[in-house]
Amino acid sequence: MLPEISHSNITELNDVSAAYLFYDETKPDSVELNRKNLISTTNWLINVDKRLTLKQVIPHIKFLQEKKANSSHKNKNAKNYFTCNDTSRKNLGFIEFTDIMYSNQTVRDFYEKYSKKEREKIDQIIYLELISLDSIPVHFDTGKCGTRYLTNENDLLNGIKSDLLHYGNIKVDIGYNKNLSFQDYIRIKSKLKSFDLGHAKISNHEFIIDSQ
Repeated sequence: MLPEISHSNITELNDVSAAYLFYDETKPDSVELNRKNLISTTNWLINVDKRLTLKQVIPHIKFLQEKKANSSHKNKNAKNYFTCNDTSRKNLGFIEFTDIMYSNQTVRDFYEKYSKKEREKIDQIIYLELISLDSIPVHFDTGKCGTRYLTNENDLLNGIKSDLLHYGNIKVDIGYNKNLSFQDYIRIKSKLKSFDLGHAKISNHEFIIDSQ
């Protein structure tokens, strides 16, 4: 059961091989990875059952990323994609995650390791803690703002755009709750990709977090 999205910008891929993460209905906490047909020089399609949680999925995704990165046979043009059902087209769609780096750190711990020079390049860090798009705690990391709770995705978009008026270089970090279903994770990623965020940049670091 693949995750569903309402629209995908990527609808066709060539030179592919696939891996599968299965959900076992008899053992809700178990997950099975089948990667027998993966070829390191191809585009990888990772097919994940939408009922799995990020806690179950992400360790396997990181394992696959490392396998490809450490392969002796490489193709710099080969990408990694999650496979989805595009409901608008009633066909498959794909979301790229080639450069995504998953971390179990908190955002604050992550940036404490940045050098002063690296931090000075960023005017504002917005941290979205996503359990769902129905209630979004947003943390502003300038020391001047606290936490703002947004109630829907329109508020999220408008909030970021409002900050764009005050800060020149905004970095948006996203913390996904580890108990989020893969369906909700993909839906949120698809929605964020559809937003026009101007010069705000969504980080390629994704934080898999415990709910606060």
